[in-house]
Amino acid sequence: MKCLTVALFGAASLTLIAPAHAGSTLDAIKSRGALKCAVQGPSNPGFGVPGSGGKWVGFNVDLCRAIATTIFGDPEKIEISALTTQTRFPALQSGEVDVLTNNTTFVLTRDTQLKFNFPALSFMDGQGILVPRKLNVKSGKELNGATVCVQPGTTTELALTDYFRKHNMKFTPVVIQSRDELTRAYADGRCDALTSDATTLAAQRSTLANPADHVILPERLSKEPLGIAVRHGDEEFRDIVAWSFNTLVNAEELGITQANVDEMAKSSDPEIRRFLGVEPGLGGALGVDEKYAYNIVKKIGNYGELYEKYLGEKTPLAIPRGVNRLYTQGGALYTPPSR
Repeated sequence: MKCLTVALFGAASLTLIAPAHAGSTLDAIKSRGALKCAVQGPSNPGFGVPGSGGKWVGFNVDLCRAIATTIFGDPEKIEISALTTQTRFPALQSGEVDVLTNNTTFVLTRDTQLKFNFPALSFMDGQGILVPRKLNVKSGKELNGATVCVQPGTTTELALTDYFRKHNMKFTPVVIQSRDELTRAYADGRCDALTSDATTLAAQRSTLANPADHVILPERLSKEPLGIAVRHGDEEFRDIVAWSFNTLVNAEELGITQANVDEMAKSSDPEIRRFLGVEPGLGGALGVDEKYAYNIVKKIGNYGELYEKYLGEKTPLAIPRGVNRLYTQGGALYTPPSR
């Protein structure tokens, strides 16, 4: 591997390592001509649902499209797999899919034991509890003795158990793997409450006959930093995933939108010019087209645009941005700068 040594302001030399050859995952993606991406199955409104003509749409689907745009310049070069909470990890480990964008919580054991990297935290969430409004329950602490619908093999199941133990309460779990079947069980009255990430509950509530008849309780049983997951071992692909997501956030921070990106490319601001590839360097450092960021924003939008399109106040989910606002707006969305 070639090394370049440059003097840095007369101080000690800085050794730059030339980009390595693409890893096996990235090689396979380029060879097949498509990114294999997993979203929630069979669907999760707002985050990923099959639309007209079988084309998938949703927040997490567009995260896949952003990655594909960085690699190919084409957001449609994706193959979507709708996986359950129990099938997603074996699919990623085996190479059946290249990346998970399906609201997977970043925790220590998934990094160290499952050998997954989380290049980006795409959504900050917390586990909630959904109950029928008619129960007149105001807090999870009023659910002693309740039956609770929950998916198996998730951090949700553990957090639920911990919550009831912490408050010296008992509950009976109704465990069903399929999210849609679990929601139907709740709708049919087989359980008093349904628990999952609060955003997932908002999505599933929107599919009920009368969404307004159900309320998400105020407590959050856990913190759920939801991330994009890839396998250990391919740093080039990990970098592409990370900077595809960072581009969405940095574009919003810079005020660059799908509508104004062409006008912004004429800016004299050096940061914007580098970001959009008008002045080369960033794309080359990543091993992709210099205009990869321009292409992502032009073809998909920025983070805020995706949020409002699929999850925001004007959608059936009506999820306030809250902590998922930019840090400049009082939120926790803070990504490394593109430079």
